[in-house]
Amino acid sequence: MSAPPRIAAILVAAGTGTRFGGDVPKQFARLAGKPVIAHAHAALVEHPAIGEVIVVGDPAAIGEVLGDIKIVPGGATRRDSVRAGLDAIEADYVLIHDAARPLLPVPVIDALIAALAEHDGAVPGLPVADTLARSDGALGDVVPRDGLVRVQTPQAFRYDVIRAAHDTWPPDREASDDAQMVRANGGTVTTVPGDALLDKVTFAGDLDRLERMIDSVQVTGFGYDVHRLAAGEELWLGGIRIPHDRGLVGHSDADVVLHAITDAVLGCIGAGDIGSHFPPSEPEWRGASSDRFLEHARGLVEAEGGRIIHTDVTIICEAPRIGPYRDAIRARIAGLLRLAPARVSVKATTTERLGFTGRGEGIAAQAVATVSLPGSI
Repeated sequence: MSAPPRIAAILVAAGTGTRFGGDVPKQFARLAGKPVIAHAHAALVEHPAIGEVIVVGDPAAIGEVLGDIKIVPGGATRRDSVRAGLDAIEADYVLIHDAARPLLPVPVIDALIAALAEHDGAVPGLPVADTLARSDGALGDVVPRDGLVRVQTPQAFRYDVIRAAHDTWPPDREASDDAQMVRANGGTVTTVPGDALLDKVTFAGDLDRLERMIDSVQVTGFGYDVHRLAAGEELWLGGIRIPHDRGLVGHSDADVVLHAITDAVLGCIGAGDIGSHFPPSEPEWRGASSDRFLEHARGLVEAEGGRIIHTDVTIICEAPRIGPYRDAIRARIAGLLRLAPARVSVKATTTERLGFTGRGEGIAAQAVATVSLPGSI
């Protein structure tokens, strides 16, 4: 099996934002209590597939708001800044994003990365809904909007392709974006569905609009699951197979940890419990990996415009010891929920040999999930 691609992100933040006005460049203006650039940076850093994030801009100003991170000085033009970022990374895939687009949905990142398996590049695009017309002050002819999209960032590319495009681009000509450069150099660029949350901050009023868009509520769900231990079964906890003399018995793989988290996530959106989505009476789910259950619950949250922001799970058993496997379990859950491992808590406890877990007859798990759901949108 080949190794997964190395993925890096370049966050371009070298602009002065002259149209924005105000006392500071737009990337340092406040949005929902944080600098605009901090929102975009956090979204890239917390995505589990992205291994490195480089910020391009004024090192002093950026370091003041983001702290001790890797910063590359910007160039005279956006193209120069992107090139400086490309020079500073080693990757197979690279995402290039504007700091002035602070709200970056995880599904957009996922779609861009997936598209690079078949294309040299990919960009998010939104269909044009408004009527388009020419104007020189007076309204002119309508321009057909069929097949037109509004191109957003991040734009994703195979590293060797975007590097070659920058190497061959005429130095005295400015490009509208990196996708244009790749296409001019013979590369293929596809589009994936964009998102209104990715709209760019250009004028001061754009911050008010984005504030309203991200008005959200946080909800909490609780999950609990129990399975019996028996000889001859595999023991799966948190998506990790753990060596033990007995395993858990169930219709699926009986992973109590993932089952508890799945119910907690479903509870956040009032979507019933795991049994209502994957009935144990259906042969289709016999022996199924519980990864599928948790990914399904995450997908339901995302379909409602929400995102999972944290989960906390407690495993209750006398044996095996969970400590040696805690980090692997956290990493696996983080990957399934598209979270940074720091947003996943895994704890273990015993019942002091009381009850069925104390007697070693089974293992229980309880979980709490926190989800951010759209408010005013």
